Amino acid sequence: MEHNAIQLFGILLIYTFVRLLAAPAFDDGNNNNVKITKHSLELTQTINIQRQEFMQRQCDLLDADMQTLDDLTELQMDHMIVDKEHKLLYCYVPKVACTNWKRVLMLLMGKWQNGTDPLLIPGSLAHSVGMFTKFYDLSEEERAQVLSEDYTRFILVRHPFERLLSAYRNKLEGGSPSARYFQLRVGRQIVRELRPGASNASLDQGNDVQFSEFVRYLLTPRLSRTNQTDYNEHWEVIAKLCNPCVMKYNVVGKYDTLLDDSALALYLAGAKNLTFPIGHKQSSTRANLRKYFDPLPIGAIRRLYEIYEEDFRLFDYGMDDVLGFEFG
Repeated sequence: MEHNAIQLFGILLIYTFVRLLAAPAFDDGNNNNVKITKHSLELTQTINIQRQEFMQRQCDLLDADMQTLDDLTELQMDHMIVDKEHKLLYCYVPKVACTNWKRVLMLLMGKWQNGTDPLLIPGSLAHSVGMFTKFYDLSEEERAQVLSEDYTRFILVRHPFERLLSAYRNKLEGGSPSARYFQLRVGRQIVRELRPGASNASLDQGNDVQFSEFVRYLLTPRLSRTNQTDYNEHWEVIAKLCNPCVMKYNVVGKYDTLLDDSALALYLAGAKNLTFPIGHKQSSTRANLRKYFDPLPIGAIRRLYEIYEEDFRLFDYGMDDVLGFEFG
């Protein structure tokens, strides 16, 4: 069995190199003046194949809950953007660079005519309803084609707790218009339901929710889950948003290697003179994980892990970054 896996890896690697060599090369004059080399792409694809194989092994272990394409609801396909011309499917995950990736896709699809810098595209426009074709818009025949070898199926993932903390800091701790929306809708609910003796100002504004209160909110389904099943997309389990065991993504990008993995996805999709913007602001969330998680009771962290366990397992993440050790 191990010999077969090694043999398969070798075949996939050779196939990938041939495909890369046959693919159109980037010019030096892309929007960020980034030099993309075949060597760097080959190294990235080697890592990518390992991620695919790991994910597939985990999917096989989870086969009791396996779905098929026919089982997916429209809601489960809502995050899957399709570019039929470039044969690219991208499943966007909130808090994993999805705004900038949508901007890049707008340029790729010719939906932005005011220059070639994706960072100039308003985020609200990139997120606007009806901007992109979704997987559920396709016919059965087109959906089947998306799952063929001809398509690049791309997903970007992030450590579940890092993504969760990023959502909290951006949506409940910050002062942006988006944060105010969440503070008024979610923050006030958390204060009202989970903080005894809350001040009138906190009840009215919902802008001082502590991370521990946010975690308690997530662990209280009657408050945090719509119809007791679905979280808000910003902290929903990635596996529920993108169904990796059904879609079998062939580019599995990670937030830590965002630029390399994005370059690979665009290259395989045949995108010329276009790269993911290097102006992307690096997050400080990873450095703050211990600060926010250390005060939490170990029981709460364990229950939180159980919620996101599928993401931990499918995408090969551990608890060491948060706790300094793994759960037994």
